[in-house]
Amino acid sequence: MAKFVFGMNLSLDGYVDHDAFAPDPVLFHHWTGQVRGLAGSLYGRRIYEVMRCWDEDHPEWTPAERDFAAAWRRQPKWVVSRSLTSVGPNATLVADDIEARIRRLKAERVGEIDVAGPELAQSLDEWGLIDEYRLYVHSVVLGRGKPFFAGPRPPLRLVASDRIGGEVIRLTCAPA
Repeated sequence: MAKFVFGMNLSLDGYVDHDAFAPDPVLFHHWTGQVRGLAGSLYGRRIYEVMRCWDEDHPEWTPAERDFAAAWRRQPKWVVSRSLTSVGPNATLVADDIEARIRRLKAERVGEIDVAGPELAQSLDEWGLIDEYRLYVHSVVLGRGKPFFAGPRPPLRLVASDRIGGEVIRLTCAPA
């Protein structure tokens, strides 16, 4: 059975915004290692559209960015969307019977599957499918934006905390 993990970068005040802050080189390397070790990723539409940039090579990319792109391309991806009609390479569109298909994915796969997107994570939380939350807290205050928790706050218990790079604390929590 797969382990579903919802983890994203967020501000001190709880918002996710890939344009407002970026990982330092140490955290970027950490994310590359995380992606390499995944059994796959389950994406909501918006975050998948952001991440699609890794499907194409860009001449200005650094070796670290090329390394991340290679790891991202290798992993299977499932994209939950009722509005998309197609997805990129190594990705499967999940557009109907969503809860049943995600439950089947969890039951049939082995390893860690990343859950990406606050709204998708909220649905999986409501269905009791999130096994772990990883909050990568950056020392920045945004004041507004998309919250990490899109709906009611799930009861959690802290499992671990560690510093990654110079500016990030990762909090690992499990459902209480």
